[in-house]
Amino acid sequence: MSYCVNCGVELDASAKCCPLCSTPVWNPNRPGEAAEAKPPFPTQKELVEPVRRKDLGILLTMVTLATAGICGVLNVLVFREGSWSLVVLGACVLLWVLLEPVVIHAGQSVYLSLLYDGAAVVFLLYMITFPAGDGGWFGGLGVPLAVLVTGVAELFAFCVKKLPRSFLTVSLYFFTAAGLLCAGIELLIDRFLRGAIQLGWSAVVLTVCGILDIAFITMLSRRRLRNCVRRRLHF
Repeated sequence: MSYCVNCGVELDASAKCCPLCSTPVWNPNRPGEAAEAKPPFPTQKELVEPVRRKDLGILLTMVTLATAGICGVLNVLVFREGSWSLVVLGACVLLWVLLEPVVIHAGQSVYLSLLYDGAAVVFLLYMITFPAGDGGWFGGLGVPLAVLVTGVAELFAFCVKKLPRSFLTVSLYFFTAAGLLCAGIELLIDRFLRGAIQLGWSAVVLTVCGILDIAFITMLSRRRLRNCVRRRLHF
């Protein structure tokens, strides 16, 4: 058994240098022993074949299809009360649509992805109407809310991709979109439930978002303020 002459750590018979201090290993009585000994680990790295997007897409498709199919069979043969499997089907479609740009088509347009996501949400809401029994909320509230969220998301994506982009500008776009979204949600809910349009809690959100937007616009318009904020926030 041999030891490092520098730090004293125990050495493997095939070691050419100390694993702790990197001191070269050399036996003056047998100078060729280190060169002839076989290393205790493979010297050639094995390459693992990368997974293709097509394979991931097949896996995602098969998992969602199997989930929807098995739940459908259980709904028909075992748990026969209600049509709950249609909700699972809608959820599987939504999951597939959400993951498809990440797993299969990485270069897909963000606008198209958001449009597909909105359509998948509408499909899920439509599937919910079957076990719920009352579908009046679907056309009066569900679809308008899905259209509103999709439209605001498309607008935010357009601003981020096409307009000047920095921490301050993205924050400006985000709080503007958040205020519009909250106001639209409350107005749609009030119209559906009470038949009247009146701002309530969303007015508070709009006020906060408006104040923040004014602050961001002021910082963006004043170069020294903008540079000071960038230095202090390290971006």
